[in-house]
Amino acid sequence: MTGGELLKSLSGVLGAKIQSRIEFRRETSFTIQPEDLREVAKFCRTELSFDYLIDISSVDNLGEEPRFEIVYELYSMTLAVHLRLKLAISEEICAVETVSDIWPTANWHEREIYDMMGIRFRGHPDLRRILMWEGYPYFPLRKDFPLAGKSSELPEVAFTRPAPLEGGPFVTIAGGKDAIEREPRVRTPEN
Repeated sequence: MTGGELLKSLSGVLGAKIQSRIEFRRETSFTIQPEDLREVAKFCRTELSFDYLIDISSVDNLGEEPRFEIVYELYSMTLAVHLRLKLAISEEICAVETVSDIWPTANWHEREIYDMMGIRFRGHPDLRRILMWEGYPYFPLRKDFPLAGKSSELPEVAFTRPAPLEGGPFVTIAGGKDAIEREPRVRTPEN
């Protein structure tokens, strides 16, 4: 079966569950409903040989509804075909089913999305924070989270304070002769 036949098979079998199909640069993206994720994911894994979950990412569309989008990047090693599954989740629900039992690598990706974006994965075997400490009340990758950070106080655990941004190491210089002078990572801090 070729890659094109494979994706036509997916469209044919799951036709009503696929809301849209976009082809771009030999990659296919299907938009699905969150409630169809597990069925589509299992079909992709077992019937269509999408044996490699490359990544799961999330997008915050602050000001739009549904606010969040989750993107699953799949690959078939045997057929050399890439497939992208997209689904939208409202801020009110802010949860979707786990696929960590279908692709074990999803475990880490789902935990990171939960930690940084606050989206829960129902049925996940160990949904806890990776980068922030348990009890941290914010989700740093949301668009409404300020660049400087927010204050938080968890006695005997941790605390945070907003970071000063003016003149800091991540501030670029307006203008300048070229990109090397403007980029903060190549400047030597002044003492």
